Amino acid sequence: MRRRRGLRTLLAGVLLAVATAGCGGPPEERTLVVLGPWTDGEERPFVQALKSIGKQTGHRYVYKGTRSLRETLVAQLQAGAPPDMAILNSPGELAEYARAGDLLPLPERVAGAAVTPWAPTVTVQDAGGEARTRAYWAPIRVDLKSLVWSRSEAADSAPVWCVGLGSGATSGWPGTDWIEDLMLQRRGSAKYEEWATGRMPWEDTRPVWEEWARMLTAGGRTPDVRWLHDFALIGDRRHGLLNRGDCTHEHQGSFIRRHYGDDVRPRPTAVYLDRLPAAKDDEGDENAFEVSGDMAAVFRSSAAAWDLLDRLTSEKARASWAAAALPGERPFFPGSAVVTAEPSATRDVQRLFRSAGRICFDASDAMPPTLRDAFYRAVLEFVVRPGDEALLDRLLGQLEAERQLQSQEKAFVLDDLCGTPALE
Repeated sequence: MRRRRGLRTLLAGVLLAVATAGCGGPPEERTLVVLGPWTDGEERPFVQALKSIGKQTGHRYVYKGTRSLRETLVAQLQAGAPPDMAILNSPGELAEYARAGDLLPLPERVAGAAVTPWAPTVTVQDAGGEARTRAYWAPIRVDLKSLVWSRSEAADSAPVWCVGLGSGATSGWPGTDWIEDLMLQRRGSAKYEEWATGRMPWEDTRPVWEEWARMLTAGGRTPDVRWLHDFALIGDRRHGLLNRGDCTHEHQGSFIRRHYGDDVRPRPTAVYLDRLPAAKDDEGDENAFEVSGDMAAVFRSSAAAWDLLDRLTSEKARASWAAAALPGERPFFPGSAVVTAEPSATRDVQRLFRSAGRICFDASDAMPPTLRDAFYRAVLEFVVRPGDEALLDRLLGQLEAERQLQSQEKAFVLDDLCGTPALE
């Protein structure tokens, strides 16, 4: 009799558990995986922001950072196990995933977070063959480029440029930033956009490659093998090329603040050009800046994933993220700004962001990935022999062939990379 009563008790417990689960019992904790680009301590403020969101939602968020973001994400997609959300800095890659059906378009309730020029719309054919234009990602952090950093005592001197083009799996981008910035400053935003979206032959960029070569070798300077070293690491766990002692000015985005104190401050690239263009293609193009961003996209659709994207673009999450960051790492956000009253490099960047007449998204990040990677390789070859005209002929020819191939394959799907500043 005892065994029967025990069995009845066990069955009753099982039935009660099943009934409770089917009748609105406490929700099971949901774990979402977020793949992103921040490592080596840079991810800590973001992880803290995720923890704050988790306290509000009851969900658990696991952040996985990698410097080989594209390779990791592609492998996960091929294995059929993508993250719930990924944070990428390349609209060109994101557009590729959208066209392949790996990305989900933003639902109406979060579509307002797709701020331009960081998140242009993409036209994709649905399963029925109908073309639909929608937003697929949203920026959660942004950075200002077109900046030159120096210490106050060297700011007005003739620049000896810091050069470091190495960056793990994506080496070369500090050099493409130079070419892009010179295109924007010399040709204006309309021509810059035309080139970045595949509507201009690469031969038209020759003058800015030649100008960059003159800047690198000014004063009789010769190419240095260290130009191919890491863009930030200078050995003995030390960072910041300006701390190396052999250069005075560094062309880099606003994120580089994390490696310096407030004795290193930014100025616009245009200040250091030997002359300004006589005319621009667009009115109001004076004071133009290139920008970059980290964009969040959902790869596994769920109410919890969309809720996370919505929260990451909220003022509450931004405040939590900024509060957890060190002063030199405080992030910038589209449509709002970290309030910084004291004089600092962060406040300088805020001021330049607000005063910009025109902002354009990083050209190489907007290109189809194969062309972007060819661009990276080209600058790595170029800096070894920057005065070699035959080498430049060959590099521009290779880039033009890749542009034409990508055009034939209709891989250029972004056409709106410039806009007015979105930092208040």
